[in-house]
Amino acid sequence: MREFALLYRSTREAHQEAMGSPAKAQQSMTKWRAWFKELTDKGQLKNLGQPLERVGKVVGGKKKTVTDGPFAESKDVIGGFSIIEARDLEQAAQIASGCPVLDIGGSVEVRPVMQMNL
Repeated sequence: MREFALLYRSTREAHQEAMGSPAKAQQSMTKWRAWFKELTDKGQLKNLGQPLERVGKVVGGKKKTVTDGPFAESKDVIGGFSIIEARDLEQAAQIASGCPVLDIGGSVEVRPVMQMNL
């Protein structure tokens, strides 16, 4: 088994639509909790991770230029992450296919976590 990072992406508009009122936020969080419980029950969730604020800065290049972010030219924003455990990338992608962010037109980037021996 290997670890994979799930990066949850959506547009600002989709996030606002899903979380724009207390009722919508509660409905959205109910879906997320159910999905996380399912992953936990199956032994697939290694680290729940954290949601991320929708603001930030991007530091880049040799001159370490700082720009407003968290996005450069992309309209989607990484709203959070989790760490799961799966046999391979294909199984990790299948697990990600149940993510509630997909219901609002978002996406899940699935990335293998490299093991480092320091």
